[in-house]
Amino acid sequence: MKKNKTLGEFIIEKQAEFKYSSGELSKLINAIRLAAKVVNHEVNKAGLVDIIGASGDTNIQGEDQQKLDVMANEKFIQTLSNREIVCGIASEEEDDFITINSHDQNHQNKYVVLIDPLDGSSNIDVNVSVGTIFSIYRRITPIGTPVTMADFLQPGRNQVAAGYVVYGTSTMLVYTTGHGVNGFTLNPAIGTFYLSHPNMQFPENGNIYSVNEGNYIHFPQGVKDYIKYCQAEEDNRPYTSRYIGSLVSDFHRNMIKGGIYLYPKSSKSQNGKLRLLYECNPMAFIAEQANGKASDGFGRILDIQPDELHQRTPFFCGSTKMVDKLEEFMVKSHI
Repeated sequence: MKKNKTLGEFIIEKQAEFKYSSGELSKLINAIRLAAKVVNHEVNKAGLVDIIGASGDTNIQGEDQQKLDVMANEKFIQTLSNREIVCGIASEEEDDFITINSHDQNHQNKYVVLIDPLDGSSNIDVNVSVGTIFSIYRRITPIGTPVTMADFLQPGRNQVAAGYVVYGTSTMLVYTTGHGVNGFTLNPAIGTFYLSHPNMQFPENGNIYSVNEGNYIHFPQGVKDYIKYCQAEEDNRPYTSRYIGSLVSDFHRNMIKGGIYLYPKSSKSQNGKLRLLYECNPMAFIAEQANGKASDGFGRILDIQPDELHQRTPFFCGSTKMVDKLEEFMVKSHI
């Protein structure tokens, strides 16, 4: 596969692999590509214009919204709505889902999008990489009717596409439609994404663990035991600790180099802090398509049946053997 292929060319070429191929999914990925370029432009201006810092509002989770959170949320919703290619949108920054009534088609669109518009935005003030995470499902309610909560509360295994954009030293869009994972790097001079990382895969094993060890005292015993295992001087250990604090950035590095990302529940956050629908499910889908694994410590993330739009879950994701070992420690601690 040639590496100088554009994202647009790649989407067209691969459209036939998609079992529901009708052109809609391609248009949807293209809309996300466009919004990502707009957000990238704004992120790169941070510090030059007044778009860093807190906006003064809080989101549904009670967290302070950053100005860039609000901007990114507006850009993605606006782009997806204006193109009339989705029937509903759910965002981490919105209290409820948004119903899109296409003027031409009257609820005829088939897809819903769930999105974390700017993951890691608290890092933007200090110029650390941030990202966007998106997840796409086919609606399960009848076409021609408004979407309902049921269309969004689907287990992650039902995803038809998922991806993320990392706004870093270079801007990359990484996504899957269930046929492997491919990464595209933005050429800012001409505004085009080019295939730069074909067939991305997690190494089966790795030597990086990514966790906020400042919360160690609050972690479950199984996670504490696993961290001690990572730090032990034996069998090619200790592993290297690398934690950026932006899920997209930590995940991206570990997929390329081999590693595990851990965000467990704690005595401070009984269900963890990551959102199942906006963060864990899309990242888990990407991980499994890239020869990796994603777990809540005891079972597959993609098999969890969501109960609410902003549900949280513990999240362990990365190289398969590392996640397997983590699960061993979790099971032992519960015996």
